[in-house]
Amino acid sequence: MTTQEKMLIGGRWVDAASGETQAIINPFDASVIAQAAKAGAEDANQAIAAAKRAFYENGWGETAAPERARLLNAFAGLMEKGAEELARLETLNTGKALIESQCDVADSIACLHYYAGLVNKPLGHTYSVSDPAVCGFSVREPVGVCGMISAWNFPISLAVWKIAPALAAGNSIVFKPAELTPLSAIRIFEMLEKAGYPVGVVNLVTGPGRVVGQTIAESEDVDKVAFTGGIDAGRHVMRAAAGNMKNISMELGGKSPNIIFADADFDAAVDYGLFGIFYNQGEVCSAASRLIVENSIYDRYLEALVAKTKKIKIGNGLDPDVRMGPLISEEHMNNVLGYIELGVREGATLACGGKRVVKPGYEKGFFVEPTVFTDTRPDMRIVREEIFGPVVTLQRFDGEEEAVRLANDTSCGLAAGVFSSNISKAIRVIRKVRAGITWINSYGPVYNEAPWGGYRQSGIGRELGISGIEDYTEVKQININTNVAPTGWFD
Repeated sequence: MTTQEKMLIGGRWVDAASGETQAIINPFDASVIAQAAKAGAEDANQAIAAAKRAFYENGWGETAAPERARLLNAFAGLMEKGAEELARLETLNTGKALIESQCDVADSIACLHYYAGLVNKPLGHTYSVSDPAVCGFSVREPVGVCGMISAWNFPISLAVWKIAPALAAGNSIVFKPAELTPLSAIRIFEMLEKAGYPVGVVNLVTGPGRVVGQTIAESEDVDKVAFTGGIDAGRHVMRAAAGNMKNISMELGGKSPNIIFADADFDAAVDYGLFGIFYNQGEVCSAASRLIVENSIYDRYLEALVAKTKKIKIGNGLDPDVRMGPLISEEHMNNVLGYIELGVREGATLACGGKRVVKPGYEKGFFVEPTVFTDTRPDMRIVREEIFGPVVTLQRFDGEEEAVRLANDTSCGLAAGVFSSNISKAIRVIRKVRAGITWINSYGPVYNEAPWGGYRQSGIGRELGISGIEDYTEVKQININTNVAPTGWFD
């Protein structure tokens, strides 16, 4: 039996004004697991109005730091109590392995505690000016009404990465989850309400991005929009947000390199080569979809990578032994398979994988084999364009200069990795790679304390860390004259 899910607007759980709903699908077997409210512009505008009242009229924007911290910790406590239910729901809705969903929930709880701890920490500065009678300092104040548009690949994590710093800073929010994966967001907002947030501070609107997201981005009553998604969608959000020149932050796509030098720990480099691309079925913005391998170990590395790739257990994410689930939707699966066909036509060699998994019990699911391409060229579309699936390309290099050139041959700049036992070389190379999130002798870990975001077309602003809360504030300078007297300027 499917559930009927509502939206939270102005302290009330409501259906869409139109009465429309959208079927929510389990990617494992294409079964309908819920019906979610399919909001329109009217619903989005009601949520924005509620958030505006809460912030500007009902006092939330002036809430003291200890109270904001208390509410965040209360929310975290409710997530802890419901962690297993949240993780299971996340796997049902996204298809990802349960162990991944459990990690996402645990990391999100830690994120909430992190920002609760930051609420009363210094975020301003004092400064000296030319007039010794003036005492100057800056403070950070909440932006106001924050519209949030999130993606489907990490529904819980991406929601909390936005919600936690925004509420910590004292903003009110209107959150729109991806239309494919709203279920965990709905449970999160039930917890936010139970935690005790005042009416209108937290609002949830479920529905299509082209309507709900567009309305949020265009609204002159929204002071900031935070978006996670594809580059093309990000451009639409930027254009819509230009109407009132609202504050924007964006985490977009990537085509991230992982450079493997011959002197690397070989087993670790192979292991992270798999983890970097096949974790979460490759549906990761920072996925290491380009393996750049030093020529002297290329053949050995390819052989080891393929052997391990063939052993990855694919299946129902609820199976505790599964490490790779289905892709999010039939449409996305077909898009990934289309890229694989394109790679073959472009002349790349399919080292393993490349097909839909249709063995008994999997026929209705959206499974794609983990896929490795070799004999690639930098001009190939499978090397240049984000596939967002379990597809990795291998490229050869000789020397640091060529490795850096290949790594930077992209319009994106989200993430990058370097594997080498020579730490001086590794640091030298990583400093030359144009990417915002980097690892040396590792790939993929996310730390709540560190800024997350990219260069070039990979985004604007940063999430997580101190940067994450700063992106939800405005800076105000305050200058106090301690020698009060007329200026005499016009005398």
